[in-house]
Amino acid sequence: MTPVRVRRAAQTMAGHLLAWRKLQRLPQRIVAARAGVALSTLQRVEHGDLGVSLETLLRVARALGRLDSIETCLDPLDTDLGRLRAAETLPLRVRS
Repeated sequence: MTPVRVRRAAQTMAGHLLAWRKLQRLPQRIVAARAGVALSTLQRVEHGDLGVSLETLLRVARALGRLDSIETCLDPLDTDLGRLRAAETLPLRVRS
């Protein structure tokens, strides 16, 4: 069984992607084509279907111009804890 918080997060993310599409006044068929997914798959994403792949979610985010924000929000070096622990345990990384 999927935890409630995971289901809620999926619904929230789906709502955000739907809002971004509507803010840009893009029809579903255009976003689906840009993402390289079927219209029905985009509809599943926008309804928070947990069965869609991570790749599909990222393709839709890219089609809406939001892929960078997803990458950034998960960067541990953007947090105090992440920077502290990285200095202790991770090798230096090169940013491009």
